[in-house]
Amino acid sequence: MLIMGIDPGLRNTGWGVVDFSNNQFTHIANGTLKISDKGTLPERLSEIYTKLTEVLKKYQPEEVAVEEVFVNVNPSSTLKLGQARGVAILTPSLLGISVFEYSPNLIKKSVVGVGHATKEQIQMMVGILLNKPKIDSEHSGDALAMAICHAHNRKKW
Repeated sequence: MLIMGIDPGLRNTGWGVVDFSNNQFTHIANGTLKISDKGTLPERLSEIYTKLTEVLKKYQPEEVAVEEVFVNVNPSSTLKLGQARGVAILTPSLLGISVFEYSPNLIKKSVVGVGHATKEQIQMMVGILLNKPKIDSEHSGDALAMAICHAHNRKKW
């Protein structure tokens, strides 16, 4: 089963695709969508949609995992991130791909075994589980962690 994780952001949207078959992971691809910070918010959201659509059409995952929103200290930043996250959920949905959401603690626990793991621990375990692929950025590494989490937690629908 091809699973894509998406780590939405207004500047960098990470994505990662894994194949999970027979309880084994195979890294397929990962990358970071660089979003221009010069445009208006609607223009930036549109850019996320357009670039993410291209990636989804290229890799054709069967399911997508996205991290649930967490609240930042800055409410304005949280709201803007929520809008980017909305695009990350809507885009695969419009292509008929099921989207699943996971809490940050469940993602960490699924990948590392501890719900309060550090970013370094997560990145190390992603590398181990996926046989040390070249990871494009911290954002795509987070997206791969979301895909791994989904593989471990998905239910047969």
